[in-house]
This record gives sequence, C-alpha cells and structure tokens, in this order.
Amino acid sequence: MLRDATIFKVIYGWGLRRTETPKLDVVDFGRNPKARQFGRYGTLNVRYGKAKKGQPPRRRNVLSVMDWAVEAVANNVENVRPRFGFPDHPALWITERGGRLQPGSINDRFEAYRDALKLPKDPVPHSIRHSYATHLTEDGVDRRFIQQQVGHECDSSTAIYTHVSDDFMNTALSKALAPAFAGV
Repeated sequence: MLRDATIFKVIYGWGLRRTETPKLDVVDFGRNPKARQFGRYGTLNVRYGKAKKGQPPRRRNVLSVMDWAVEAVANNVENVRPRFGFPDHPALWITERGGRLQPGSINDRFEAYRDALKLPKDPVPHSIRHSYATHLTEDGVDRRFIQQQVGHECDSSTAIYTHVSDDFMNTALSKALAPAFAGV
C-alpha cells in the first residue's frame, strides 16, 4: 500500500505518464547542482518517454520541484524497496516476485483505490499528470518550463492539460485589469 501511494506521488511529483512510471530505474535519479536540497533526487531521467510514430522512445530530464515527492521516493528507495528482497534489481518499482511493475498494474491499483473511496469513474492515472500541469500553472510557473517537464513538443498540448479553477481565473483577471483601474 505504501509502494502504491508512492507510485501515485511520483506520477504527480514529476508529471509522469502511466507508461513511463514502471520503466524507471533507481539510477534514473540524479543530482541537480541548482537544487542541492533534493540531494540525489534533484533530477529524473525519463528514458522511455512517449515516442513519435515510428521512432524510439524520447528521453527527457525532469527537474524535481516538490520536496514532499522527493521525500516519498527517497523513503521508497531506502526503506520500502529493500523489503521486497531483490537488492540487485534495477527497477524503482518491483513486484513481490521480483519483476518490474507493469503499466496495467498501475491502472488496476488506481481503480481499486478510486472505487474503494467511491469516487467518480472519471479520474484515471493520467488525471494525476493533468493535475501536475494545472497546479504548476496555478502556482505561476512558466508554461515553457511546464511544457519541457511533461515532455510536450507543442505548447498547445500542454494547454489541454491545464484545467485551472474558477478561483484562479478570477484572480488572474483581477491582476490583468488592476493597472487599467488603478487611477479610477
């Protein structure tokens, strides 16, 4: 259960696709000299990103931006993963039998938790990725940065991911109109 929670935190914390997540290895994390506070989890090398038609998977480096996500993955690597008893396995997520977790398993686990909580059927693991982009947008993070983080070639793809709240829209509108009404 702790492993499952950490999987969902990692999907959100680095804006990953469900298919990218089980392909991560422990060595895919690295240091970011500009964010020393994250230690060995400052960057994530996604080696199996979404491929263009007829091409190999695309790689990208995703910078760590959420300290709680870094803490969760560090706890998984140092305390949870060793309990599975396969210290030489490269995968970040290993099964009880020593195999690599599969994307379908992530779907199954997500649906089981969602259904147990009696949530609507709409949320799927990919919804977590959308939330990552939306929350970074609402926090004022540059759209180009978000685009690179999620591995989109076009900004229009990233725009589809962001579903900002009415509260955010009203605040943004107020900020945009403030200079026009400053002297009134």
